[in-house]
Amino acid sequence: MAHGAEAWPMLAALLVTGAIYARGWRVLSRRTPVRFGNGRLAAFLGGLGVIAVAVASPLHALADQRLSAHMTQHQLLMMLAPPLLWLGAPVAPMLLGLPRWMRRPVATGLASRIVRTTARVIAHPAFGWIAFAIAFWAWHAPRLYELALRSHAWHHLEHACFFATAMLFWRPVILAWPARSPWPRWTMIPYLLLADLENTVLGAILTFFDRVIYPAYATVPRAGTIFALEDQSMAGVIMWVPGSLIFLFAAVWLAVEALPGSSLVCSTSRSPASWERARSPSRNSAGT
Repeated sequence: MAHGAEAWPMLAALLVTGAIYARGWRVLSRRTPVRFGNGRLAAFLGGLGVIAVAVASPLHALADQRLSAHMTQHQLLMMLAPPLLWLGAPVAPMLLGLPRWMRRPVATGLASRIVRTTARVIAHPAFGWIAFAIAFWAWHAPRLYELALRSHAWHHLEHACFFATAMLFWRPVILAWPARSPWPRWTMIPYLLLADLENTVLGAILTFFDRVIYPAYATVPRAGTIFALEDQSMAGVIMWVPGSLIFLFAAVWLAVEALPGSSLVCSTSRSPASWERARSPSRNSAGT
């Protein structure tokens, strides 16, 4: 989707986004160093780096010729970049990092009734899960997938849909401050496992299907049907194994977090009071 001249505007947008976040993070890390430690900055910038690799690197040129490369792009945009970005708790740093003349209008717009109502709907876990599933299956259907291969505009739209719906999907899982969820935390475990089931089904189809599902790859010069089948199987494995590992890792993380007495310091959804409780033993011991 982005190589050559097309890559530069995307890289510039990612650099500007990173600079805005870093500017806001620097202020917040001084005010609340427990909540906005170095790990937040590393996660967010890492997420931007993953996006750059997916859509503004030579990987895209290879994706035009190999389904396995294209599937790697999809995994980066749906499974890796969104959770990293949410782990950066980006809402407050991005708002605070804006220039002052922009900050108040943006904050006012975000506080408007229409925006808050819309945000409440699209931020609901059910909406995120369904949107993620629809994008996942629709864009891997042969007709839409081939359309995206033939058209740069549709290719951009495909990747934008993957990324946007993945951001909605991962939001209630990470639940970065100051987000709240209408569902209990334990419900995120079946939420993830059901998504993993979908990923497993499509990954198995691509891995074991005995015919080329996307004919465009069979017509690539020096490819042919046999190469396309091998590449299709490799794409299925890329979707199946790393994708399932990420879903399962997140589910295990949530399960451990839910255990009585768990003290996972990487929790992103703690309230200010809980952070203070987590810090109080050290202060008390220091006083004694």
